[in-house]
Amino acid sequence: MGELVFSTWNGSGSALKTMTVSATHSNSSAKRNFSLSDFDFQLPPELIAQHPASERSNSRLLDGSGAAPLDRIFKSLPHLMQPGDLLVFNDTQVVKARIFGEKSSGGKVELLIERVLPGHRVVAHMKVSKKPPLGATLRMGIDHQHGAAGFEAQLLGRWPDQNGPLFCFELSSEPHALMAQYGHMPLPPYIERPCDGSATEAEIAEDEARYQTVFARNPGAVAAPTAALHFDAALLEQLKETGVHTASVTLHVGAGTFQPVKTENISEHTMHSEWYDIPKSTQMALQECKARGGKVWAVGTTSVRTLESWAQSGQTQGDTQIFITPGFEFQWVDCLITNFHLPKSTLMMLVSAFAGYEHVMALYSHAIAQQYRFFSYGDAMLLRRSSALSTSLHRMKHASI
Repeated sequence: MGELVFSTWNGSGSALKTMTVSATHSNSSAKRNFSLSDFDFQLPPELIAQHPASERSNSRLLDGSGAAPLDRIFKSLPHLMQPGDLLVFNDTQVVKARIFGEKSSGGKVELLIERVLPGHRVVAHMKVSKKPPLGATLRMGIDHQHGAAGFEAQLLGRWPDQNGPLFCFELSSEPHALMAQYGHMPLPPYIERPCDGSATEAEIAEDEARYQTVFARNPGAVAAPTAALHFDAALLEQLKETGVHTASVTLHVGAGTFQPVKTENISEHTMHSEWYDIPKSTQMALQECKARGGKVWAVGTTSVRTLESWAQSGQTQGDTQIFITPGFEFQWVDCLITNFHLPKSTLMMLVSAFAGYEHVMALYSHAIAQQYRFFSYGDAMLLRRSSALSTSLHRMKHASI
């Protein structure tokens, strides 16, 4: 089977104030030098989920917390946790940041708004056959039935500098209101929907409801924290009754999450930047969990990146470019709930760093053989930090002697 190729938005811009974090590696990382091809795998295209499960918590859960994989249903999660454990969610809200329009010439243009700046200005990716000149005004939010434009967007230049990969626009009205009225959910490129804004009403309604977590409250993401999509109100209530604690962080997921790694030497990859915040209540919840001997369960890789950025930098708010690869020493996270990720992606590197490369690749082989559904609308997996897994395997080995 040939290699799957995914089209993506091009790159991600530097943040206004960027905190770059280098991964701290243990001596064990010297045992192997990983390259990009190590994180490749062959995925049958039919396993890429195009729609969510009928119910959020009815998705499958591949339990990889032990030596052998176990096939479960996501709603069984409360039985796998202990009273006093802490679930950490990302409460970012996906905004309808994908907007269609046209140039004065009539040529089609598409914007993906990545960040809102003061003064009705936004930073966006732009898809267009020929880039309009500086100062050009785009007609955005086109009504396909009547041809009327909803608002105007004037091109101010590239961002964050004249050679930047993104573009800065000034909109004719308040950006959040315009996105809410004229925007579309910014689905990942592997979820097949009409790219001209002509998706059916049923598809639009499904995506607006299901490509959003039930606890999303801080607008700013252009991609969902997908591991959290499996949680519904009933499951959250059951977890509470079990004695499991919950807390939230915010990381506004950017389009850079779909940016492919293009260098075989992964140390040469430039990580995209994303803004995060860890409120005081969550900081206290984390400290209290550790004090009572509970485990910290990160829901999704964005929660991992947020917590470990704090551990590395001491900053509870800011932009992070943390790039987690095998050998990274995790400070906060004990267990990880995550979806299945794209081949050769930074997220494949992160989960391999967390649970062990060989273990993760074996789990992916099992998932493909058992027809798990992959990526954003797909199934989930449960991982335990590799040091904890190694201890478990050591105990099992000696118990059998």
